[in-house]
Amino acid sequence: REGSIFHGNNDTEVLLHLLAKNPSTHLRTALKESLECLEGAYSFVILAHDRLIAARDPLGFRPLVLGRIENSSSLSYVVASETCALDLIGAEFIREIEPGEILEINAKETVSEKIKSPSKTNSARKSAQCVFEHVYFARPDSVVFNRSVYSSRKKFGQQLAQEASVDADIVVPVPDSGVPAALGYSQESGIPFEFGLIRNHYVGRTFIQPTQAVRDMGVKIKLNPQPEILKGKRVVVIDDSLVRGTTSQKIIQLLRTAGAKEVHLRIASPPTVGPCFYGVDTPQKSELIASNQSLENIRKFIGADSLAYLSEKGMWRAMDAGPETFCAACFNGDYPTNLKGVDSKKSFEKQI
Repeated sequence: REGSIFHGNNDTEVLLHLLAKNPSTHLRTALKESLECLEGAYSFVILAHDRLIAARDPLGFRPLVLGRIENSSSLSYVVASETCALDLIGAEFIREIEPGEILEINAKETVSEKIKSPSKTNSARKSAQCVFEHVYFARPDSVVFNRSVYSSRKKFGQQLAQEASVDADIVVPVPDSGVPAALGYSQESGIPFEFGLIRNHYVGRTFIQPTQAVRDMGVKIKLNPQPEILKGKRVVVIDDSLVRGTTSQKIIQLLRTAGAKEVHLRIASPPTVGPCFYGVDTPQKSELIASNQSLENIRKFIGADSLAYLSEKGMWRAMDAGPETFCAACFNGDYPTNLKGVDSKKSFEKQI
């Protein structure tokens, strides 16, 4: 509709409808005009019969990178969401697709254009890169937003050790995304690092599974404790985030059953208090335990001897950046786009 803003959440169907209704016969022009009707997070790659087009939203919520494979007879370009994909196929990293950029690559040239932010948006933000990419989503061997994910997570753990020390015998990560933070915590605190939980790599991520029963079974299949390491020990267990609390509860039960004397949970990110409206299927606010329970109530629910989160200030200190660059709405409720009247993902989706 002319003059309307569609608040996107990575829904490619919205873009297809806008392209179909656009009067231009020039693909890049039609794409540019269509994207200027969208507010929110998107990273698109479009293949036409003779070209490749990449586009990223003006606030740069999600990562998108450009690489190339060059040999004596050919030059090929690659677009991916993470740099680890380039490593896999032997491509050279060139640069990020810039926020608000449309990049067209054809046989003759590469052409870059800028997308204007929707005129009706109320955001004064210039950047809203998702900090949760560094907390959890991205692979640790990727460079996201021109920062090493591994280094970020290790610094989170180091900062967490400074903020929430505890007398313990070993530091145990919740693998795999908790490993770098646990290494950082161990090195900063001087407490030995041990793999007290072994992960089954044939199971997917548990917090986005559809039902609690499936999530509970996923934890049992995914993680196996090592009694010979845990028995009689005071354990600091490091996880990247705590969403509903049910997974942490199951993990602590596993550690205690394996003989841990004490279990102290440390979370390498701030409390998750809000859902994501930018393309991630996170729980409703009512399901986020930190949004409606005190720290002590959460500790009792999960069954830990102590519980502490990384502070938001500590997260920014570890990132050497701040909320003017990153979106941390899941931690602080400061959403970068207009979400007036929206209190849940369901109510948001009804508005689209």
